[in-house]
Amino acid sequence: MNRLYYLNHSPIDFYFSQNARDFVVTEIPLYEFSGEGEHLILKVRKKGLTTWQMIQAISEQSGVKVRDIGYAGLKDKEAMTIQYISINKKFEDKLENFSHESIKILERFYHKNKIKIGHLKGNKFFIRLKKVNPVSAKQIGEAIKNISKFGMPNYFGFQRFGRDGNNYEVGKEIIEGKKNIRNRKEREFLINSYQSHLFNLWLSKRVEVNKLISSFNEKELVDILNLSKEEVKLLKSQIHPFKLLRGDLANHYPYGRVFEVENYEEQNRFLDKEIVPTGLLSGKKQLLSEDLAYGYEKEFVDENITANGARRFAWIFPSDIENSYKESEFWYELHFFLPKGSYATVLLEEIAHKEIR
Repeated sequence: MNRLYYLNHSPIDFYFSQNARDFVVTEIPLYEFSGEGEHLILKVRKKGLTTWQMIQAISEQSGVKVRDIGYAGLKDKEAMTIQYISINKKFEDKLENFSHESIKILERFYHKNKIKIGHLKGNKFFIRLKKVNPVSAKQIGEAIKNISKFGMPNYFGFQRFGRDGNNYEVGKEIIEGKKNIRNRKEREFLINSYQSHLFNLWLSKRVEVNKLISSFNEKELVDILNLSKEEVKLLKSQIHPFKLLRGDLANHYPYGRVFEVENYEEQNRFLDKEIVPTGLLSGKKQLLSEDLAYGYEKEFVDENITANGARRFAWIFPSDIENSYKESEFWYELHFFLPKGSYATVLLEEIAHKEIR
């Protein structure tokens, strides 16, 4: 899927393979486990399996029904991943002799609640890039420096759109009544893919507007953006590469309420990583932006979507970033944390300026 990158460097060459040695994902729970309660929490390491395949394997050996196993999020198949699942502790004895070549139970805890979707702060990543020459390594370092300072667009990754990248097209056909999918979960997933596609289109449009604001002078922008000279001057004065617009709906970061951006003084809090603008996941009960921001958002609103709408961070701030170059092996290694719902491959694509598959 084509999208605009906000950094301005030329494409950087490197090789990235999603495998258990070069791609490690560690889930960070939303809360500490209490140590008591009726639920057994398992810290599980897997490789070469989807989360669903891992859950199925645990279900078969423990006797717990798949629907009774709690998990916070789905993890990549082509990676080594560490995540937490929950089962009723009455099944604990059934797991004493658990054995699977691709799954290892690392730790056990007790807690009063079942783990549910979204019960995580985010994920820590380790990624090893290969075939990186010294010039590319320097370019990667500069890109990382910019991302560390300003953050990056929170696009949905290719994983959201299926192997062929066209799940959103099927989702749109469902919305339009041209296709019927009986399986409820599959239908919801495809519609969500269409919502994600609209979000990515909107975000790419906003990145394009930012590039225009940075590239042209005030007089030219008055005509290009059809705005007043005063408005253009305020937009040009913003230091952050992603410009806030009047009427944007921003969110306190990383948690908090949504509020309307009424003046451009909010740019200071954005620079300080205290707030971020949000984008629309179009649907029922959707909360729309206002004023100038809505002028760019309305094109990506589909009133026919039957799923609930929501707001999603348009921008995120990767944290705990560590990077190093191993010149003798032409490897570049990255460690970083992303909030839930964000994609490590999107960060790599921002660095590479090309799709990562």
